[in-house]
Amino acid sequence: MASPAPRPTAAPVPPDADPVAIRACLPAEVAAVFDAEWEHVLEAAKRSKDLAGVRDLLQNWRHHAYQELREPGAYFRVLATAARTQATRRAPQGSVDEAEMRARIDARLAEAGLDDSGCR
Repeated sequence: MASPAPRPTAAPVPPDADPVAIRACLPAEVAAVFDAEWEHVLEAAKRSKDLAGVRDLLQNWRHHAYQELREPGAYFRVLATAARTQATRRAPQGSVDEAEMRARIDARLAEAGLDDSGCR
C-alpha cells in the first residue's frame, strides 16, 4: 500500500501585532533584539503615557517576523547589507536611485488616486 503524497506546507501568515505572537516567529538571536527594543519602547511609553511607539514597534516587528517565517535569516541579511552599504558607500546590486524610487511611489499613488500625503 502506497503512502499518501505529502501535502504542501501552508504558506506562512503574518503574526498578529502582539508581542507574544511576534516573538514566537523569531529565532533566538532575533528575539533578543526584539526584546531589547520592546523593553526600551515600554519604558518610553511609561514616561510619556503615549502608546504610539508601542504600536509602531509591533507593526514594524510584525513585518520582520513574517519575513523570518518566509525566509529564515532575513533579518540579519538585511543588517549585513546595510552595513556593507554604509562601509562601501555603494548601493547593493539591483537597487534603484532616489529619482526612480520617487517615480515608482508617485505612479502607485496616482493609480490609487492619492496625493503625496496619501490623501484623496
